[in-house]
Amino acid sequence: MTTTVLLRKAVALSLLGLAVLVTGAAAAPLSYQELLARDRPAATKRIAYGALPSQFGELWLPSSGGRHRVIVLIHGGCWSALFPGLEMMSYLADDLRRRGNAIWNIEYRRLGEAGSGYPGSFDDIGRAIDWLKTLAETYPLDLGNVVVVGHSAGGHFALWVAARSRLPADSLLFRKEPLRIKGVVSLAGIADLKLYRARGPGQCSEARVVNLLVNADARWTEDVFADTSPAAMLPLGIPQIVISGAYDSIVPPAFGRYYSELAAAAGDKVEEITVPNAGHFELIDPKGPAFEQVRAAIERLQK
Repeated sequence: MTTTVLLRKAVALSLLGLAVLVTGAAAAPLSYQELLARDRPAATKRIAYGALPSQFGELWLPSSGGRHRVIVLIHGGCWSALFPGLEMMSYLADDLRRRGNAIWNIEYRRLGEAGSGYPGSFDDIGRAIDWLKTLAETYPLDLGNVVVVGHSAGGHFALWVAARSRLPADSLLFRKEPLRIKGVVSLAGIADLKLYRARGPGQCSEARVVNLLVNADARWTEDVFADTSPAAMLPLGIPQIVISGAYDSIVPPAFGRYYSELAAAAGDKVEEITVPNAGHFELIDPKGPAFEQVRAAIERLQK
């Protein structure tokens, strides 16, 4: 199937998905405000991975002994500092910690903060992932079993992390010997920056935000997506599970299906799941039925 045919299919599916959203949803989707209104569980420790205010993460350690499998969490929010940050992922972190995992829930510079976008935000994500090597010197972490889970804009970064080893040496984002990861779970992830910029449903001010993220104004002579967009960096060479909510109006499931077809055509092992009766934030709500599929997806990659 050609890229042109896939693109047409994605656009058609996107429009269909939005029609279903309007006519078929039985209840209003969960909002992030409702999620954050709950009591927030506490992490084991907050740890800086750099000197800047947003260069830190929260480490969540289980009570069990031995070396722990590691799950990295990357929050979304349109890559923007206008929205909540890593606290959005605290509920996942607590649930997954109770199942014997060590959790590294990371913050990073977001649009609106000094030095954000390209290359700063990408550098933060890469540095935070590689900081696990330092953390493993103190904490019992199994660096041979690291799964990265990202939501929305964080899903973009999670897939980008998997693609880091494919970065050319002349990219500002290139780093030698990045930490190897076992797999990625993208939750309503924005995997194709170019497509989302052109065809997004308008919930993230897509054209402006993506331009800021990739620093398009300063890089207009370059292919700004070549080292920033997972869809342009395929194949990633790492197992991926792409999960969407059927009623997601921020990243409609057609985007996940389209990316999954591209990744599979490139030779990657990729699984695509559309969860019925779920919107955007149900995918990060451990109390909801949609999270059962998220939890199961993570466990499949860990085995």
